Amino acid sequence: MVCNPEELKHVPLFALLDDDEMAILAGQVELRKFAARQRIYKMGEPGNNAYVMMSGVVRVTTVDEDKQELVLDEPRHGEFFGFASMLEQTPHQTTAMALEETVCIEVDRNDISTLLQRKPQAGMDMLTVLGRQFHAAHHLVQMRASRNANAMIDEESTFGERLADQVAKFGGSWRFIILFGMILATYSATNVFLKGRAWDPYPFILLNLFLSMLASIQAPVIMMSQNRQDTKDRLRSELDFEVNRRAESEIQTLSGKLNLLTDKLGDIDDMLRERKGQADG
Repeated sequence: MVCNPEELKHVPLFALLDDDEMAILAGQVELRKFAARQRIYKMGEPGNNAYVMMSGVVRVTTVDEDKQELVLDEPRHGEFFGFASMLEQTPHQTTAMALEETVCIEVDRNDISTLLQRKPQAGMDMLTVLGRQFHAAHHLVQMRASRNANAMIDEESTFGERLADQVAKFGGSWRFIILFGMILATYSATNVFLKGRAWDPYPFILLNLFLSMLASIQAPVIMMSQNRQDTKDRLRSELDFEVNRRAESEIQTLSGKLNLLTDKLGDIDDMLRERKGQADG
């Protein structure tokens, strides 16, 4: 369908064009209408055309390594989608679907070439559009990146907290028990052997003082390490909750798609039965 030049004035990318250039571009591009749930293009198809959103609702999605559908963009009025693939003449990396009745302007590479020849400044507007899409994709990667609870906490931990972890790790090992037992046995045997010359004779009051001081210091250090472990466990539980919520959302999405397919198959079956009845009649 022929595009009205007035429609192009609402597209930020074409806002700098004068009336003559707008008319030339309107004669080159095409106005396309898409029904609800109609796919505009799918991933892997040749990226010959890009689209400018005029009205309706479009959802641009892709599939990650886990074979899960990700929503990359929901373009607003006047925004491009499928633009990078059209410029590079490469297959589309995304799938675009109209969620309701939608009107878009279809643009190909030759249209853009003619536009740049007549209005070079429009190239900066195109770069702005691509920059926004890049930032959106970058933000998505940050949000979707797998987080390691241990690494996140270790990066934020102070020197004292790391020292507490090492003390608790050493204090709860067999190496500490054996070493400490050997020191106690040597200390006690030496003072018993020296008898009257012992610096800490039985019942080893000085040793009890040292042990009490050690216990008073070791206990809060171990508690500090336990608090950090509790923080790690809480973060892991939050990440597990996010994964479970994502899984639930994906299951609901799949259920919705299955219901939609069932309805479509029912419509096709009704249509075939109707045609068969007309043919028999």
